Amino acid sequence: MKAYQLIQTKIATGQLPAGTLLSELAIAKELGSSRTPVREAAGQLLAEGLLDLNPGGGLVVTQLTRQAIIDLYELREALEVFAVGRAARDGVRPADKTRLESFLEETQALIRELKNSGKPELNVEQMKRFSVADLSFHALLIRLAANVRILKVVNDTRLMIRIFAIHKSGHCREELERIYKHHRAILQAVLQRNPEEAKRLLAEHIQASARERLDEFDQWERESHLTALDASAPFVV
Repeated sequence: MKAYQLIQTKIATGQLPAGTLLSELAIAKELGSSRTPVREAAGQLLAEGLLDLNPGGGLVVTQLTRQAIIDLYELREALEVFAVGRAARDGVRPADKTRLESFLEETQALIRELKNSGKPELNVEQMKRFSVADLSFHALLIRLAANVRILKVVNDTRLMIRIFAIHKSGHCREELERIYKHHRAILQAVLQRNPEEAKRLLAEHIQASARERLDEFDQWERESHLTALDASAPFVV
């Protein structure tokens, strides 16, 4: 378990960037253990998609392709939409309603802070707060469906998207307001016990997020291509 958590943390924090060859020996030395638990942890991370087989041998940190991003969002949509439909059908306890509202209030607070600061986007600390609120909102909706396996798969999927997809420095006010409106409408449909509306709204929300992520990926690819062309151009004096 320690080896698994260490490798996952190193990937999540960027200490092991995409394409990096995993050194079982280095991880074992850091843990003060044999290579056996490291090899077992690496096998689990390979199965979960955080590591890939290296053609030259060993394992490397996964680099998501455009199609992989599409696949991850389609999986997330299928599972979350099912879960929110069940949550809307079964109803929400007052305590869970209060918690869901608190996550929306955190997003509202960030919108106010951004407006008052006059800055164009959230800073690093504010993005962390938003990420926690956003993840918690979606995770609680899934928990209300009382299916721990769905929650595990969705959390792993969101982790992969967050780690490997292209990131912007921070959300702007317009993006935050759009996300807040989506979350508010989804919650309202759940509280009104309207499964079909809740499912429709959540599907639209996830699809919008997927489009943004793909746009970021496409922009990154274009910029990488231009950089490669500049690097290969002959130097003229």
